[in-house]
Amino acid sequence: MIYKFNNLEYDLSSRTFVMGVLNITPDSFSDGGKYFDKDIQMQRIVVDAVRMEREGADFIDVGGESTRPGAQKVSADKEILRVIPVISEIKKHINIPISIDTYKHEVAEEALKVGAVIVNDISGFQFDDKIAEVTKKYNASCILMHIKGTPKEMQKNPVYDNVIEEIKEYLGNSVSIAKEAGIEQIIVDPGIGFGKTFEHNIEIIKNLYKFKSLGYPVLLGLSKKRFINEIYESGTDERIEGTMAANTAGILNGANIIRVHDVLENKRAALTADALK
Repeated sequence: MIYKFNNLEYDLSSRTFVMGVLNITPDSFSDGGKYFDKDIQMQRIVVDAVRMEREGADFIDVGGESTRPGAQKVSADKEILRVIPVISEIKKHINIPISIDTYKHEVAEEALKVGAVIVNDISGFQFDDKIAEVTKKYNASCILMHIKGTPKEMQKNPVYDNVIEEIKEYLGNSVSIAKEAGIEQIIVDPGIGFGKTFEHNIEIIKNLYKFKSLGYPVLLGLSKKRFINEIYESGTDERIEGTMAANTAGILNGANIIRVHDVLENKRAALTADALK
């Protein structure tokens, strides 16, 4: 699984890779508002991006729209105003690949123009029929995630007959869209918390290896998510330990990449899990 990102070459099967999260939003569930004080706090963002790289992040994922359960959609123009200055600036200070967390082709295009090299789409290219074409236009890679419904209503009683097989089918369709567009470097993500109950999330983590049959690296994004509160009562900032434990289980079950808010702690957990594996 040798993937190239500009001048970097990653063997995604060699160890667990870590993706750090930068949410440039006022309302994300974990760090919403962290980088806002009337205006975007660019210096704080750069400091955190540099710190993430120093602590062991292999990627940084920049997002400009909250996709937490119940979140309201924002316009592409507003998303662009949030993320493009950030990507342009942090690219000057870090060497690791930057991904843009969006499902809108307009946002993806502007982000790829200024230095992003991965499109991380929560819909797996199924909300916007132009985003695959834009991704290919810039020879970018993609992360294709499964979602059931939309962020606004996805957690209203999600039901599956077979959660693993239905997610695999959805992701298979997403992979087909990407391949038809000519995209070569594909990563899949089963979408923890995106239209799933607690039981669904646990089943996905325990059966993560089954997504390997799609033929691509698997990303696990469970950092600080609400299902941890059903294991032990916790606020968002009290879920680091639960995140680390769940990521360890995910790594032992086949995760190639973990997407996290707390890089250092999860990097250490990943190193330990890799040694155990």
